[in-house]
Amino acid sequence: MQPDQHHGATPPHGKPGTPGPAPEGPGAPAGTGVPVISLTGARAQLGGKPVLRDVDLTVRSGEVVAVLGANGSGKSTTVRAVVGLVPLSAGRLELFGTPLARFRAWHRIGYVPQRTTAHSAVPSSVREVVAAGRLARHRLGPLRRRDRAAVDRALETVGMLERARDGVATLSGGQQQRVLIARALAGEPDLLIMDEPMAGVDLANQRVLAETLRGQVAQGRTVVLVLHELGPLAPLIDRAVVLADGRVVHDGPPPEPVGEHALPGHDHVHPHAGATADAADRAVTGATTPGLL
Repeated sequence: MQPDQHHGATPPHGKPGTPGPAPEGPGAPAGTGVPVISLTGARAQLGGKPVLRDVDLTVRSGEVVAVLGANGSGKSTTVRAVVGLVPLSAGRLELFGTPLARFRAWHRIGYVPQRTTAHSAVPSSVREVVAAGRLARHRLGPLRRRDRAAVDRALETVGMLERARDGVATLSGGQQQRVLIARALAGEPDLLIMDEPMAGVDLANQRVLAETLRGQVAQGRTVVLVLHELGPLAPLIDRAVVLADGRVVHDGPPPEPVGEHALPGHDHVHPHAGATADAADRAVTGATTPGLL
């Protein structure tokens, strides 16, 4: 596993510690309490190129928010900035009501990065990869009983408990994605952020992942999903944020398929994006493969 692909583990600028002000707990109505994510006027650059331009994003406790956009729109950069992997050049970020500079409760965030494999150059079993999700909960050392129970629950949630001893490299792409989600869930986070969770995943595993997320939403967990299209996750989404050229062009009801985009293989287009409808259309059309931004 790459060190910068953290999943509730400590990012470069913080260590697990005392959590900041908490939102209302699981079971609270969606959108209530202190914002879980508050991003205001965010700007960021990659390689000297502006990729986020005054992005505002607020996610409240219990919400399920989809971040949509075409390749290069800035959707993945936005969530990577939220988890501390991309520094902001301007703007303000608060997590659970605490400014980023003072936030230390990284165990409250489970992050599933955009990637195609769960294994690394070092051979690892499914259980070992998922157990890494407990690192944000305690310092390095043997897993305690509570840790082992959390790992087992996460594996069971994604239907991979029977494969716990298998090498990750022996799994299909969809099964590896389920392992990455289990790794994030093992940390028992309040906020789950997933970057393109359905990319490259076969239909059977998409259904398992959708069912997994349905269970997390039912428990009141806050979820942010970076997606090209809503697909089987559409019934779970409370709100959609559409990005184009590093800017938010729509923040509101999830898009509905219209015209040719209602056909299989086409992304959704929101028909009511106001004055930025053209930009929103460009943001969510013609995208067929995951982007890096």
